[in-house]
Amino acid sequence: MPRTPKGKSTGPTADEIAEGLHGVKIFRVLTNEFTVVRPARRVNVDLTQGALRELDARAARLNSSRQSVIKTLFGRDLNDDQATGTRAKGKG
Repeated sequence: MPRTPKGKSTGPTADEIAEGLHGVKIFRVLTNEFTVVRPARRVNVDLTQGALRELDARAARLNSSRQSVIKTLFGRDLNDDQATGTRAKGKG
């Protein structure tokens, strides 16, 4: 990692940033909108060797982990089902 020579700054100092904020109405930027993130639950999934090879190949192609590929594909499929109204209804 390259080092910055002493005496040369790569950006504004904290004081310069604070001076630039005078007169800015910060509450206009901040809102009460937020996203609730529910706790995740761990599950085990059994996959065939072929499915696992395909999953590993896709993860390698995307330079990502198995878990992130599974979450992305699963979430995308659920969103598509919800948009088209084809999700199976639960018992009860």
